[in-house]
Amino acid sequence: MVDLKGKHKVISILLPAKNEEAYLEECIRSIREQTYAHWELLVIDDNSSDLTWSVANQYSQLDARIRCFKNEGAGVIEALRTGYKHCTGSLITRMDADDLKTPDNLEALLAASGVGIVAVGQVQYFREGGIGEGYARYAKWLNGFADQNNHYDMIYKECVIPSPCWMVYKTDLDKLESFEPNLYPEDYDLCFRFYKAGLIPRATRGIVHLWRDHDARSTRTSDLYRDNRFLDLKLYYFLKLDHNPKQPLLLWGAGRKGKYLANHFREHGVNFRWVTSNPNKIGHLIYDVSLEDSTSLSFDDVAQIVVAVGQPLGQEEIKESLSVYKGQVFWFC
Repeated sequence: MVDLKGKHKVISILLPAKNEEAYLEECIRSIREQTYAHWELLVIDDNSSDLTWSVANQYSQLDARIRCFKNEGAGVIEALRTGYKHCTGSLITRMDADDLKTPDNLEALLAASGVGIVAVGQVQYFREGGIGEGYARYAKWLNGFADQNNHYDMIYKECVIPSPCWMVYKTDLDKLESFEPNLYPEDYDLCFRFYKAGLIPRATRGIVHLWRDHDARSTRTSDLYRDNRFLDLKLYYFLKLDHNPKQPLLLWGAGRKGKYLANHFREHGVNFRWVTSNPNKIGHLIYDVSLEDSTSLSFDDVAQIVVAVGQPLGQEEIKESLSVYKGQVFWFC
């Protein structure tokens, strides 16, 4: 058990692991090599069928700061709950069993932490044989918020806080229900709850987390992380936190995402105008809404805009069109 009576703040690291025998040892070694020594690692075995439990227990025998638990349920949310109730630190962070921490990870996150703050680490993807362009672009996009700490400006586009690289005070995490909600993707849901609670993002000054990409990652293989799950979560929080039914709403884009959003707006009784730049759709009725020409759009009576255009070129054109717009824009793409 970690001694909390000392003068140093203890950091609890939650590490769910399911069939991570191939990567877990390297992951734990990166934690043991931290320049900040006052941590506890809680490894939660999520019903693994390989040697994950054995690897974790070997390290718990070597280092008293490491404790191992069997998931009391099934899945990453239940694993996080199992570990969280055994935490003794005043600060909480997460780790993925296939990733690596740079040696200064905990020190850098702690330096960025504070009450009412969510410390956010800059990240770098890696993969045997090299990473794809999409992952490199996502990491660059995430790290781009570091200078202004304006992560929430684009929260409806993607998860703006990397799931295995944040740190908060336990008292703040308790106030936003820690890991109690059952919503997936769980990392994105937690990000929205940071936003809802008003926790201020503060980024590290450099890369402190190495994010591994491989074919067996749960985000690649599990239905819990399919595209519609992300859209459903965005819709849920938009309608709960940001949509103002007293103001005009405009939906921009009539592709797959645009149609999905439009259908759900209709189901929830949300009135909206719908615009597109596709000449084949202008003037057509979809879900009983007539699509308008985006090139002849006037912003005089528009207060909120939801953008659902997936193509990067189309997004750039929209940004240019909105350069003088003073209302709220939510990027769902």
